[in-house]
Amino acid sequence: MAMRSMKRPEPIAVLLDMDGVLYHGDRLLPGALRLLHRVTRLPHAYLTNNPIRTPGEVSNRLTAMGLPRPDPALILTSALATARWLARVRPGFRYFAVGAGGLDAALREFGEPNARNADFVVVGEGAGLDYEQLTIGINLILSQGARLIGTNPDPTVDAVRNGRHLILPGGGALVAPFAAATGVTPTIIGKPEPLLYEMALEMLGCSPGECLMIGDRPDTDIAGAERLGMWTALVRTGRFAPGRPWPDNLPVPDFDVVDLEALMTALEDAFPGLLAEV
Repeated sequence: MAMRSMKRPEPIAVLLDMDGVLYHGDRLLPGALRLLHRVTRLPHAYLTNNPIRTPGEVSNRLTAMGLPRPDPALILTSALATARWLARVRPGFRYFAVGAGGLDAALREFGEPNARNADFVVVGEGAGLDYEQLTIGINLILSQGARLIGTNPDPTVDAVRNGRHLILPGGGALVAPFAAATGVTPTIIGKPEPLLYEMALEMLGCSPGECLMIGDRPDTDIAGAERLGMWTALVRTGRFAPGRPWPDNLPVPDFDVVDLEALMTALEDAFPGLLAEV
């Protein structure tokens, strides 16, 4: 376990990534249940770059895996963050969405779908991108002045299907054809960009220096949180495996551990009582 030197106030709140931290596919990772039993007494929220499921669907999925049912209001997806941000920028916005159902569900709470006169072309993840949708989006951007938005920058994401690990195209890969065809740089909402973290901190009512972000990806979870001045903990239970050298161009986390059990031990040593048993 690696840990940076620390000269800040102790954290009082926790942000949790989920896939690769709490579970893989439909399999809970070691320590997930015990961690959540301890975290629930603190201000906390769940963050995900995945825009495919609604917060309610995410909550149901975690419950089906045997975890305590989280309040959907504590689950912030990149789709929901995108919708809330667009509503701030242009109340009552019109949009053209590319991606799975969770994205459209989030956008419909605040805006109106309109494939002819959209203010925004919003690209998420999952099935949905085809030649026709790409054509519609390109023309909305070039002819109507629609703004190109990506829910998240991940080039690829992990999945488990029929017991097999697969790598699927992420939001960054799906927004790329629109950017290439139009020459427009998309506005990205999800990690490591600051907006998702800032919305979560606003929900919890705390400053970045009072919050610990737990994630499994150095380039998104850790990089974005570090840039805001948050406490950071990397668990090597996702694609970034134990023993892999830290990328030279990325900020180093406060805690770098093999799994959640090691993280709980490290946090108890660093901040006695932070994750005390309820």
